[in-house]
Amino acid sequence: MEQLNKVAEITLIFWIMKIIATTLGETLGDFLSMTLNLGYLSGLLMTLVFFTAALVLQLVQKRYIPATYWLVIIATTTLGTEISDFIDRSLHLGYALGSTMLFTGLVVTLILWFRKYRDLGVYPIHRQNKELFFWTAVLFSNSLGTAFGDFLSDNLGLSYLYGAMVTAGIIVLVVLLHYLTKINQIFLFWIAFIFTRPFGATFGDCLTKPLAKGGLDLGTLAASLVSLGLITIFIVMSHRRLAAKAA
Repeated sequence: MEQLNKVAEITLIFWIMKIIATTLGETLGDFLSMTLNLGYLSGLLMTLVFFTAALVLQLVQKRYIPATYWLVIIATTTLGTEISDFIDRSLHLGYALGSTMLFTGLVVTLILWFRKYRDLGVYPIHRQNKELFFWTAVLFSNSLGTAFGDFLSDNLGLSYLYGAMVTAGIIVLVVLLHYLTKINQIFLFWIAFIFTRPFGATFGDCLTKPLAKGGLDLGTLAASLVSLGLITIFIVMSHRRLAAKAA
């Protein structure tokens, strides 16, 4: 029996949806821990349950289903927000050390992945064991991106807008390297994947933080609902595109 692909194809639409999902993860995570004042530990536990449930739903599917796949992406970005904040604000380890820890976890995951399968290809993925490596790397990279984005604003003192501009510049550089050089494409994918997270996180902060801190003061709930509405539109489009291909 032919094994069916389980993950999204890496296209321009993928990257747009990834940025929206990371923005949603940042604003939703802050809504839970800050706006509702649940605290970082409670927020971490709640988003861990959300991530676990979404991942199980994804793993039991036999093929790529956009709504399920992007639910897990959103879950990793939301959980990543709570992991980063818990490391810094509850454990008081700081964003620099937190980023180092998360980067180490990502590198170890990729090394183990490569040792088992001799490649780090992210599309297509058919085997469930390989998919588990993929989602582990996604969780580490989204958590790392959150910590790095907060490092830019809290440690380096950049405004949320300037932080978004810095990470956007890195993403543009990766795109140029993709088209103009022969640098390994999988390496560039993970660099872009990591830095779309702080871009989305800093953009989310730009939407929600007070005007005095360089934000637009929209609030975490309103910003989350806007991001949720946008990504829902793209998910519907993805389902229609799949249906059209199957017809």
